[in-house]
Amino acid sequence: MLVPNGITTPYDTISNLSIEGGDIDRVLTEDSLGLNASLVRPRADRMTISYRVDRAARGAVYPAAAFKVRKNRFTHAAQTLARHSQRLAQQAGGGRAGMQALVREAETLFAYAHPEHRFNDGLDEVPHLSCAMTPGSCVDINTYLVASLRAAGYEAAYFYGYFFPEDRGGFARDGHCWVVTRHDGEILEWDIAHHLKADLGPTQPGLNPRPGQRVAISHSMGHVYAGVNARQGLKVLGEPLALDVHCVPMDTGLSIRLTPWL
Repeated sequence: MLVPNGITTPYDTISNLSIEGGDIDRVLTEDSLGLNASLVRPRADRMTISYRVDRAARGAVYPAAAFKVRKNRFTHAAQTLARHSQRLAQQAGGGRAGMQALVREAETLFAYAHPEHRFNDGLDEVPHLSCAMTPGSCVDINTYLVASLRAAGYEAAYFYGYFFPEDRGGFARDGHCWVVTRHDGEILEWDIAHHLKADLGPTQPGLNPRPGQRVAISHSMGHVYAGVNARQGLKVLGEPLALDVHCVPMDTGLSIRLTPWL
């Protein structure tokens, strides 16, 4: 299995990774993003992967590499989307108002769902959506939003990790992603999916519009770990990824529990 080693944000840091039922063979790097992942060899039928999450040190910031523009099929806007995003941001007055206009548009284009096929499957660029409501999860919505924001000249980053809803007692069944913008010295977090799912109205900046706790594990889209996925690339290594002997990703079930450290 390929397991992300975790990152540091202004809020928390992954200070330790431990494996029960498996051994870390070696640590691989994603050099362009400053990320590390452990290649783990199972030695039991079941593995438990644990992260220790500590509060970030005073002055901690989001990784600079997360805001780096890297042209790949997950982040590069098609020309029609780029032109539209630039025009929309300018019409709104630019600055934070322009950013808010792009967030609002992304929100109105998607109906929250987990479709079998994503809106950008098989495409080399992120397409412009302009006609009907598109079904999409947080992954789809934030793929579109990051491409749109960057095309309009805003610094935008994609973060992936886990959200533990307050009403689920510290349990989650899958990962979650969100967007962070950096403009004129202001850092803002955006979670359109939570606003849609909880019917919270127009999306406003804020890390936890739904009550709960989140932990960031990784960032950016288009990961390449030499020797594992150098040819095909991953959208993001945010969850443990099962590999077969030929290093082809396989689905693996997740059940995640957040246990407070005493």
